[in-house]
Amino acid sequence: MNRPENVWSEPLRIFETRLHADPARVVIRPFHLGWQAKNAPGGRALALVDDIAALTEERAALEYERVLRDFKERHWQTERIFACRFDEVASNLGLDPSLFSETKQRLIGSYFCHEYTFAAAALMNPSIVPSPDQTGLHGGCVRFIMSLRAVGEGHISSIAFREGIAECSGDFRLWPQAAFATSVELDEEDQFDADCSVSVHRHTESSLSNTVIFPITEQQRGGLEDLRLVRFDHGGGDFEWVGTYTAYSGSSIRSELLRTRDFQRFDLEPIRGEAGRNKGMALFPKKIDGQFAMVGRQDGKNLFLLKSDTIDTWDDEGVLLMEPKYPWEFIQIGNCGSPIPIDEGWLMFTHGVGAMRKYALGCALLDRSDPSKVLARTPEPVLTAENADRSGYVPNVIYTCGALKVEDRLLIPYGISDSTVGFATCSIESLLAMME
Repeated sequence: MNRPENVWSEPLRIFETRLHADPARVVIRPFHLGWQAKNAPGGRALALVDDIAALTEERAALEYERVLRDFKERHWQTERIFACRFDEVASNLGLDPSLFSETKQRLIGSYFCHEYTFAAAALMNPSIVPSPDQTGLHGGCVRFIMSLRAVGEGHISSIAFREGIAECSGDFRLWPQAAFATSVELDEEDQFDADCSVSVHRHTESSLSNTVIFPITEQQRGGLEDLRLVRFDHGGGDFEWVGTYTAYSGSSIRSELLRTRDFQRFDLEPIRGEAGRNKGMALFPKKIDGQFAMVGRQDGKNLFLLKSDTIDTWDDEGVLLMEPKYPWEFIQIGNCGSPIPIDEGWLMFTHGVGAMRKYALGCALLDRSDPSKVLARTPEPVLTAENADRSGYVPNVIYTCGALKVEDRLLIPYGISDSTVGFATCSIESLLAMME
């Protein structure tokens, strides 16, 4: 059980628990698949297949034995992955599988894979939502799913997950991870265009805490950044888990949606319209006056309230919601996750950027029936980088993509200097008392 061990300042209590980058967490990824498959020179791939096919069966078996000796114990269902990869390559290159022995098929599959350290550089910027499965809990506990921005080789960002249970006392525990991590798989292998929607699924025998979602389309090839998850209430007990994230191509950005109802299958789709050109959009957990609503930073500095009749198209430039007001946010402000419904209104965590580009966590209260009205906000940061937390890949940064309400308390996972994830808890009452 994780309990707060030290006090930073009221109202937040800080846990000693930290989640760190881990170069030992590796997955097998397709080599020359995804956005590369569309443009990769087919002649080189065919030449590689021909070289492997020309080996004697004895030499192929020896080489395959070496591959398994190096990699079989490092991954889950390694040989199945090699076999599936061969099927993909054969389909893409027009090969006749009957011309290859099983050993050569799997050896070919291994040549079209590579090992990737998806969280070697950083874990950061988490969001957190109630799990679809709340069975068997008692005493106000909430089973949660937390998303993490995992940064690996080439500074490519992907989406990882952890599961756990939060208690109304503020304590929490994370479920353990297995030794193996696995990547989601495409429902259809030809979904790579920049403007398309893609559907992926995790293997039924792989837990969510060991699942990673990697960039797939041309627009996403530079990374999937800062997922802001929310449990969206369609009414009548119909819930969908929706996340907004930034798809980075390496030269341009676009907001996109992740949608799921069971965290087994996921749809990734572009946000259409003018508002989708910006990053940092956060969806309200239900419609307001019959429309979807989001908070976004449309001009790079201020926060705006946007509305739309559809969840995937946002042409509305919105109305100005908040401007930087205090010195710790003079450069810019942004949201830190979807607004949280409480009795007093909508509780919205924010980040402010001040002198020396220091990021700090703030909070605001919006009117419940008309969230364009800001009722109060924190004049001082709720949490800021201090002491050892100032050091990291990008120093002096505290950032979160969402918090979890557990009765009258909040569990707040947060990124520390774009490197590590920490955890804090506070009562809603004490947080409101900070506002003016």
